[in-house]
Amino acid sequence: MNKITLLSLVTATTMAFGSTASDIADLQTQIDRLKKKASKNNAQSANDNIKWSVDLRTSVDNINYDMADGTTKGNDSLMSMRLWLNMAYAADQNNIFKGQLSYNKAFGADFGTTTSTMPRGYGMDSFDWVTNEALTGNSIGLRYAYWLYMGDDLFGTGSSWTFSVGRRPSVNGFLANFSQDDKAASPLAHIINVEFDGASAKMNLDNLTGISGMSFKICTGQGSTNAEPLFSTATTYAEDTDALEGISLIGFIFVPYDDGQFVVQTNYFQAFSLPGMAVDMETGEQLGFEQYGDMEGAAISVLVDGLTEDGILSETKLFGSYAWSNTLPDEGSAMLGSPSEESGDSYWFGAYMPVGEYGTIGAEYNHGSQYWRPFTYAEDTMIGSKLAARGDAFEINYTYQITKALSLQARFVSIDYEYTGSNGFFGNSSGASMKIDDVKEGAAMWSQLGGTADPSSAQAVVGNLMASGMSQEQAMGAAQQMGMAASFLPSVVESAQDARFYIRYRF
Repeated sequence: MNKITLLSLVTATTMAFGSTASDIADLQTQIDRLKKKASKNNAQSANDNIKWSVDLRTSVDNINYDMADGTTKGNDSLMSMRLWLNMAYAADQNNIFKGQLSYNKAFGADFGTTTSTMPRGYGMDSFDWVTNEALTGNSIGLRYAYWLYMGDDLFGTGSSWTFSVGRRPSVNGFLANFSQDDKAASPLAHIINVEFDGASAKMNLDNLTGISGMSFKICTGQGSTNAEPLFSTATTYAEDTDALEGISLIGFIFVPYDDGQFVVQTNYFQAFSLPGMAVDMETGEQLGFEQYGDMEGAAISVLVDGLTEDGILSETKLFGSYAWSNTLPDEGSAMLGSPSEESGDSYWFGAYMPVGEYGTIGAEYNHGSQYWRPFTYAEDTMIGSKLAARGDAFEINYTYQITKALSLQARFVSIDYEYTGSNGFFGNSSGASMKIDDVKEGAAMWSQLGGTADPSSAQAVVGNLMASGMSQEQAMGAAQQMGMAASFLPSVVESAQDARFYIRYRF
């Protein structure tokens, strides 16, 4: 019997035997104190602690790369485990904290170690855009952590608003969340799907305009810093003028309409001081990262969530998205292999339909042009970003919820590249966009004219070109282009496939 019940019985008993009013008042005071203490204890045990949840995915991938020189590479059983530990805490109705810790590694491997030239996680020491999306080592990383303030009335307009600072929930955004079987994060996945640190502010405009779901959100982020590390110099955390400049991004997300069934979202951004791997064009030696210029991009994405009021089509989802990117190279620099501003675009379509009580089947297709370049480095396939493809990409997936906590998915992604550099960075070499058929043709001509892996064979190629009527200058230029194509060809991926099966526990 608890104390409150006991005191209540005592009160009833004393009243029955004629106790004084002061006695009853004293007992009531004790009851009120116990109620207050119990309420406080309940709050401490429930509301004042971080709420944790677990997301554990175990996968096996069969990956294949068809190289432009006719060879193949792959792995028929790449096993991996991804663990997300989700955190949430609400101090009050206006202030919320959310975070996620991540562990992501291949079975029996540690890709967090370094080689003599760079980390095995290519550039992850400099840019933490894919820290938790790439297979790494046995450490637990921070995928996101942010504080969110939710306001009720912005400047007396009656409109709700939010403000947030921290490591952003910016992976698996709108539309990409379907194939990942997740809730949509921010921003639009067609143009930005990468980890970064920053801030955002959002104003809901439906109350002002009367248009369902209308909102406007400003976002800003930091992609790297040139601050000197602790103990590296005498001027700790000062700007290192010899290092890369800090990479930054600013943009907005405008939702013109969202009634739950029909959703339209738009996104625009500009990113500054973007990097690329510098390469010695004579030897092919990598010289390290340099910065080449800025970039802007935009996307508009439309979702129809339910085609009818009831039946199987009421749970069918159809979407379409169009995105655009544009390079802004620094003077004297080249981005994506061109010294001029270059625009690229991409379109993306998808459909998801329930299969009765037996899960959901989805199909997606996207196409990218020659100079298409999104920030989708964290997209979750083992063969790179399908949305970044300069060419065509297809996907089919099947997801089934076995129990409340357990699900499975089978997924197949196939990418056919038309141009090189789809998964590269922004400079003149690693992200250079060349037509793959032209690279193959140049390599074939090099061999036909006597070129080999020996650089001295260029003399034979030049001689044969001059014999065909070219001037010496023309022949030397053509021979250099063909020689570069021949040396480049074995590293060019012409197509890639990733077949994945996973079992996932979430609770």
